[in-house]
Amino acid sequence: MFENLQDRLGKTLKNISGRGRLTEDNIKETLREVRMALLEADVALPVVREFVKQVKERAVGVEVTKSLSPGQVFIKIVREELEKAMGESNEELNLAAQPPAVVMMAGLQGAGKTTSIGKLAKFLKERKKKSVLVVSADVYRPAAIKQLETLANEVDVDFFPSDISQKPVDIATNAISHAKKKFIDVVLVDTAGRLHVDNDMMDEIKALHSAINPIETLFVVDSMTGQDAANTAKAFDEALPLTGVILTKTDGDARGGAALSIRHITGKPIKFMGVGERTDALEPFHPDRIASRILGMGDMLSLIEEVEMKVDKDKADKMAEKVFKGDGFTLEDFAEQLKQMKNMGGMMSMLEKLPGMNNLPDAVKGQVGDKTFVQMEAIISSMTPKERTRPEIIKGSRKKRIAAGSGTQVQDINKLLKQFTQMQKMMKKMKGKGGMQKMMRGMKGMMPPGMMGGGGPKF
Repeated sequence: MFENLQDRLGKTLKNISGRGRLTEDNIKETLREVRMALLEADVALPVVREFVKQVKERAVGVEVTKSLSPGQVFIKIVREELEKAMGESNEELNLAAQPPAVVMMAGLQGAGKTTSIGKLAKFLKERKKKSVLVVSADVYRPAAIKQLETLANEVDVDFFPSDISQKPVDIATNAISHAKKKFIDVVLVDTAGRLHVDNDMMDEIKALHSAINPIETLFVVDSMTGQDAANTAKAFDEALPLTGVILTKTDGDARGGAALSIRHITGKPIKFMGVGERTDALEPFHPDRIASRILGMGDMLSLIEEVEMKVDKDKADKMAEKVFKGDGFTLEDFAEQLKQMKNMGGMMSMLEKLPGMNNLPDAVKGQVGDKTFVQMEAIISSMTPKERTRPEIIKGSRKKRIAAGSGTQVQDINKLLKQFTQMQKMMKKMKGKGGMQKMMRGMKGMMPPGMMGGGGPKF
């Protein structure tokens, strides 16, 4: 998300960060560029006006004139105003209610409500240690009920059955009664969507809300609809007392206008964002971290949290011990590393959280894309156990067999073996005293400029 905005703002702010002092004239030109960048990102016009006004007021004031590096302070102001526009800090779900805490999901058809319920159920179960029951009150789409049942089985939470002959209010109230008897902590209620906002839909959802009185009413919206997402959220907020927003499909949204518009237009916080199709692809929305990403400063906190949650610590410890002992790094180990990366949402998901990633050329990003890693996994899977342990035996005929088995070319096999050899050399450097420092120096030489050390602006 935010690739376009990142690129445009990065170039604009780079021009001003080297200035010795800020004047009304050079701020004016930079603000014009910032304004255009936000409009191109499909940020709503009232939000753009307010944002530019706030930055200008602060930039020509006391804060800048006192600073020794005005250009960097200007970037700091832009960052703080981005945070403010998106809500300043993450607002968690409020589940402080007599169990079960009822959470109702609302939104248009196709926004990703049912999928988001599955993701949220997994999040609450694994990260918040809550017991969860999911129920569908969408009596217009039997497929939605079946989809929710499938998701509930996948993430291992309770599912309350319903069918199209029942009334939404009856379905939801029966599910809540069942949850009380079973001492379940949270009930997630899926509701019917429509292709557009209409009065019948609003009346039905108001009646449902009144009957179940949820502690959280979340609006699920597709981020790719840009500022329309904010306008739809406003229409729902006028009908329902929304408590927050889940922004979906952010991995496919290069602009990011919805994230910057929703809070300003509705006054409601974005609580989560969907970052992919997998059931664990749901992240709490942290405005400060998102502002860092937009300005190319990375998001190391989210990356660290992901590593802690999704990396198999036992396997990682065993591999580290093996490397430090000097027992060698095999293609089996390499394949295991690829699996761990996949568990974390893929290479690009990790890399976009690193500082300076927006400075990388597209050609370099292409070389570390997720398709490359899928191909590598296929190649290693097509090898025999002996070949994975002793890659030096992989010659002409073996390469042809592996290429045929993995649907690749012999040059792809050669490329993988070359990369593996480089990685093996790095791992050998880790053995013994001062090994980690040697390895980091070696990696720095292999990385493109801006990847290691000094990616984003420093304050």
